[in-house]
Amino acid sequence: MSERVIPLIDQRLSALLPPVPRQPITADGLLHDQLGRPLRDLRISVTDRCNFRCSYCMPKEVFNKDYPYLPHSALLTFEEITRLTRQFIAHGVRKVRLTGGEPLLRKNLEILVEQLAKLQTLDGQPLDLTLTTNGSLLKRKAQVLKDAGLKRVTVSLDGLNDDVFRQMNDVDFPVADVLEGIEAARQVGLGPIKVNMVVKKGTNEDQILPMARHFRGTGIVLRFIEYMDVGATNGWRMDEVMPSRDVMQHIHQQMPLVPLEASAPGETAERWGYVGDDGQYDPSLGEVGFISSVTQAFCRDCNRARLSTEGKVYLCLFATQGYELRELLRGGANDETLSSAIGAIWQGRADRYSEIRALLPADQQQQSGRRIEMSYIGG
Repeated sequence: MSERVIPLIDQRLSALLPPVPRQPITADGLLHDQLGRPLRDLRISVTDRCNFRCSYCMPKEVFNKDYPYLPHSALLTFEEITRLTRQFIAHGVRKVRLTGGEPLLRKNLEILVEQLAKLQTLDGQPLDLTLTTNGSLLKRKAQVLKDAGLKRVTVSLDGLNDDVFRQMNDVDFPVADVLEGIEAARQVGLGPIKVNMVVKKGTNEDQILPMARHFRGTGIVLRFIEYMDVGATNGWRMDEVMPSRDVMQHIHQQMPLVPLEASAPGETAERWGYVGDDGQYDPSLGEVGFISSVTQAFCRDCNRARLSTEGKVYLCLFATQGYELRELLRGGANDETLSSAIGAIWQGRADRYSEIRALLPADQQQQSGRRIEMSYIGG
């Protein structure tokens, strides 16, 4: 039997050294990329490990007991993450999301949260500090994270039926434990809480209505995410994508919806509110969101950068190449050099993968390129 090649390892080794301009780039919050997009959102992956084996992210046949995860020495320290985050904030970042893998697997994560919570935006406002988790460890960690300064959480949950959910996470983890984690987060004030459901046709589309009914009127925002062609190991096929418009219509037939305004520039989710008895949006019933990066690309408004566990910057969730900051960081670079490197990386950005894919004929949209894995840079 031939040995299987895992593209992720190649991708980790292929990061580019960032350009460091001779003339420092002023960190004034006015940085824009080649398409005029500002830098406002930073996703930080704190670990490449996860205790779930969801087929669309970390399939068990690839991420098995022999998988070569990053050694601890390769990971950015909390102090290094905080120092880099400070430079990103100087260029306009206002929101930081901690991701993974599963971020709550990173030991003493609350120490990093406390460090980041002390940072302020350019106009002196508190940083919008949030975290995405599968919820498995949230019950025991919610209070300490809140105490450290975390603002809110987003929880991934792909169904309420236990059989379906166990099939999706592929480690026999029960729904009840995730729901307990969500409740613990609600009780300590880590909100508004968002719940993300990846819809994979043929697997969990029968969970759309039960999920909508369960979270309707709870103050928790449920968001449906199209099954995306991230990485190279999830076996993505277009015929397994259930378009957001179909999900929305499915809900609308049972629980009428009306469109809502975007909550912020660059928001990934299209918002719809539940209708009350008077036919108008009823805030007490809440809302749902739809993230449609496959069928309705939002590249033109994307203001997100991603920092990997070992200090590489990626400019798109579907990236094939990153920029190495760890070598600069550990090579003695001062803050001005780090800031200028980040500025040069963003100024050179022209990524718009989803828009380009949407222009291709249907039979060419399924590509086998060596994109970076979602478990490595966060969703």
